[in-house]
Amino acid sequence: MNPIQRAADAFIEWAFGAQPSEYPHTTWVYIAAAFIAAVVLLAFFALFAGPVTWVERRMAGRIQSRVGPNRVGPLGFLQWLADGIKCFLKEDLTPEGADRPLFRMAPYLVFMGVFGTFVVLPFGAHLVAADLNVGLLYLLAVTSLVVVGLMMAGWASNSKWALFGGIRSAAQLVSYEIPSAFSLMAVVLEAGTLSTQGIIGDQGGWPWHWYVFRNPFLTVAFFTYFTAAIAEGNRTPFDLPEAESELVAGYNVEYSGMRFLFFFFAEWANLWVMSAIAVLGFLGGWQVPGVSLETIEQSQGWVFVGWQALSFAIFAIKTSALVLLVIQLRWTLPRLRVDQLMIACWKYLVPISLTAALGTLALLPVVQTGSLLDWVMRIVLVAAGACALLLYLLRVRATYLADRDKYRRMEGEELWYPPYRLP
Repeated sequence: MNPIQRAADAFIEWAFGAQPSEYPHTTWVYIAAAFIAAVVLLAFFALFAGPVTWVERRMAGRIQSRVGPNRVGPLGFLQWLADGIKCFLKEDLTPEGADRPLFRMAPYLVFMGVFGTFVVLPFGAHLVAADLNVGLLYLLAVTSLVVVGLMMAGWASNSKWALFGGIRSAAQLVSYEIPSAFSLMAVVLEAGTLSTQGIIGDQGGWPWHWYVFRNPFLTVAFFTYFTAAIAEGNRTPFDLPEAESELVAGYNVEYSGMRFLFFFFAEWANLWVMSAIAVLGFLGGWQVPGVSLETIEQSQGWVFVGWQALSFAIFAIKTSALVLLVIQLRWTLPRLRVDQLMIACWKYLVPISLTAALGTLALLPVVQTGSLLDWVMRIVLVAAGACALLLYLLRVRATYLADRDKYRRMEGEELWYPPYRLP
């Protein structure tokens, strides 16, 4: 029984004082609970996609030594709301010669493909809409709607630039789904289940319990999946379907109004999806350090609610950290050529991800959990990861301080634009 049904059963017992099997309207309660869950997920979807645009534009401004949005609201935070209202008020145009039914349907297919993944994404110990026993397979299947929607948008627009973008997107997404699936196969082999909650439950709260530090092959699988996920999300340096210098705007060049905004809703929400899958598959998910799953399940009342809130906070922090990394990569790395994009997939990522899956399978009978070799691999990998994280933070700090000192020296000089003062 999934969490929605359990919540509905608890509501029936509390509100009507009857068992769900005895209450005549149990089915309608289940439908109402599913509708409420969908509304909650949609609200999270919208509330994440909006502010993350402000974060991305502010980070782009810092990296490019400019201000970014800073007029609407404090520090320009309400700029995303103003842009959304503007798109809502824009006229919804359909080009002459376009296939109207397909043209209008395409953005919603893309939206549904991304939104459907939230059904099995666990936000906490019991915060999941449906804990399917084939959760990862469902994730790979439902995202195929995105490919169909993008290709439909490119073809139905009756524009060669949109068609080029749609064809590029279809080729790119279909190609990079292979290394992504092979990388997640390594996780499935290690966990022995396709359930997202089951994969998280097999890990722990401390870093040395995470799959990314379990063995070298899973470490490689993590980086392979993350690279392939960035390509599937059409993010730089793999944003060839939206290459402005080549295709004007890509598959959405003929769209306006809210349909134009739906494509970007899907792109921004996909930031959370790709990061959440990486977190649940490799970084321990919502696991609370030092607290077992049995302790959370045996708690009751407000203690149980507190554990759910803490597990959600841990999952959100991990996922948000990866989202910020993806945003930073967009404004750091140059765009690849089309041939380089396909070569990186078929000549490098596919063989590496397949090797990671086969290596994980080979280590299963050799390395026993808790053995000396197991702990040696974990300690070495955790130390290497800590050193890499420290070097990354030191590099970011050095770049920030260099920019701050540069603009402080520019104060008082005559410039064509006001100096940008970093705090």
